[in-house]
Amino acid sequence: MPSINLLPWRAELRKRRQKEFLIGLGGAIGLAVLIGLLAHFSVSTMIDRQQARNDLLKDEIAKLDKQIEEIVALEEQKARMVSRMEVIEKLQKSRPEVVKLFDDMVGTLPEGVYLSSVKQSARRLEFNGVAQSSTRVSAFMRNIDASEVLSKPDLKVIETGAPGAGSKFTLFAQLKSPAVEEETAQPAAKKRVKEASR
Repeated sequence: MPSINLLPWRAELRKRRQKEFLIGLGGAIGLAVLIGLLAHFSVSTMIDRQQARNDLLKDEIAKLDKQIEEIVALEEQKARMVSRMEVIEKLQKSRPEVVKLFDDMVGTLPEGVYLSSVKQSARRLEFNGVAQSSTRVSAFMRNIDASEVLSKPDLKVIETGAPGAGSKFTLFAQLKSPAVEEETAQPAAKKRVKEASR
């Protein structure tokens, strides 16, 4: 009976399988490395894009911050301009008031009363002067009460000097506000219109 030796065939098959296994393993490792590199490249690309977006956003935010600072500066400048305009308006409105005040002061001074100084603090006036008698000061106060511009006379000091020298006095009064004058002037104007229409 003939004998067959199968050992070399099996050894070759084993070698071939080992070789195939090593090739497959190398291919799998290569594929894994390739996939890792692709993933790393795509993640790096995404990070770079996001970084570029972040830089763009930072630049835009910096521009907006600068614009906001400019707007705030413009608002402050506008507020300053508005306050200046209000001061100018007040001065424009007070111009006729000063003329009216001096005109009314002349009308309220009775004969025998002489003013040495007039001081104004806001809407309060201080009159310093000399009167021939205290009754002249009383007449001055009554005239202030009846005035269209002045109100609330308040006598603080009256000093009687030597006979014939007169009495020194200090008297305070309030300027009527233009709004009050307009309110009081409107009913009077309506009354005049009614009387004229009768």
